[in-house]
Amino acid sequence: MREFVVEADGGSRGNPGPAGYGAAVSDAATGETLAEAAEFIGVATNNVAEYRGLLAGLRAAHALDPEARVAVRMDSKLVVEQMSGRWKIKHPDMKPLATEARGIFPPGRVTYEWIPRERNKHADRLANEAMDAGAKGEAWTPRVPAVPEPDGPPGDARAGAAAARAALAQGRAVPASEPVEPTRAAQGDARAARTVASATTSSPGWSAAPDLGAPATFVLLRHGETPLTPQKRFSGSGGSDPALSEVGREQARLVAGALARRGTVQAVVASPLARTRETAGIVAARLGLDVSVDDGLRETDFGAWEGLTFGEARERYPDDLDAWLGDPEARPTGGGESFAETAERIEETRARLVAEYAGRTVLLVTHVTPIKTLLRLALGAPPESLFRMELSAASLSAVAYYADGNASVRLFNDTSHLRP
Repeated sequence: MREFVVEADGGSRGNPGPAGYGAAVSDAATGETLAEAAEFIGVATNNVAEYRGLLAGLRAAHALDPEARVAVRMDSKLVVEQMSGRWKIKHPDMKPLATEARGIFPPGRVTYEWIPRERNKHADRLANEAMDAGAKGEAWTPRVPAVPEPDGPPGDARAGAAAARAALAQGRAVPASEPVEPTRAAQGDARAARTVASATTSSPGWSAAPDLGAPATFVLLRHGETPLTPQKRFSGSGGSDPALSEVGREQARLVAGALARRGTVQAVVASPLARTRETAGIVAARLGLDVSVDDGLRETDFGAWEGLTFGEARERYPDDLDAWLGDPEARPTGGGESFAETAERIEETRARLVAEYAGRTVLLVTHVTPIKTLLRLALGAPPESLFRMELSAASLSAVAYYADGNASVRLFNDTSHLRP
């Protein structure tokens, strides 16, 4: 089941006075804005404008997916308390608006949370844009990014990808260009251009096709720091199995707070290693969930390299390290696990968890190699791409898996929750 966050606001310059509302719908797993709505509504009170913003946000979410769960966040204590059923609705202008809002989604699929005004800036901006437009006698229109002019020859992959992304944002088809053989550096953008161009030809988009149902969404959390993490030492499933450092525990608490605010995780699954189980336990306690352990999510066994820095492994086992860097079938010194063997294990684990958590959002607390492998497989990237990704401690990534076998990478290496 897809999960959205609706942020809504309304205002009146005079109360009553010239009024407008704004609402934004975002993907709960990634934070990506999916829809915006705003309108000047003439003379009204603040409370009526806020209810109108709520209605617009719920309607926009329903249009995206009528089966979704929705978390509404508003800085109107009145609307939140009334819609949550804790306060009675006495004003005759608001009763029908509240009744209409309750009818958009079935009972139990919408939750309400009060947030301070400074956390509702997106909806507040939209409401003010609508009121500004109304003061000029104009209708509010969303901001649309300009399509960049191609800065290369016909068929240039980078320019094509940029144009495709902008066209997708505007909701129009991408014109075909003369095909050329892209350079190696441009192949990634060429693939992105083809993917985006494909997405613009359907409505509302392949990843939201209603016949595919809600995806299984994996929110991928790398464990917090251990004493070995800052030293960049090999730390797999065959080593000392270190616990979190105090820094790592604080990182886990911060990510727990961020996930609690999103309110979308429905289950927590962890690797069996100590650092992941400890991270998962801190997060799950904040979310009010239990932790399941899955051996398939364990880190690669780095054999004799466990506990060594890259430089130390290079010095002691130069030939083995070179072979490992160049061949996914090569194992670390001492009979560790190859990247090909890790990928096979992760593919099996992914298939099993996708079936188990179909239509749900699950937090997988795991390690660098499993997360990079899941992302690589979702993108159809070659094994060497593992060496081209940076994955920070306590970072979040996300992948959605659809019933037709397609995957959509929605987030990568997000550490914004760790910053003050």
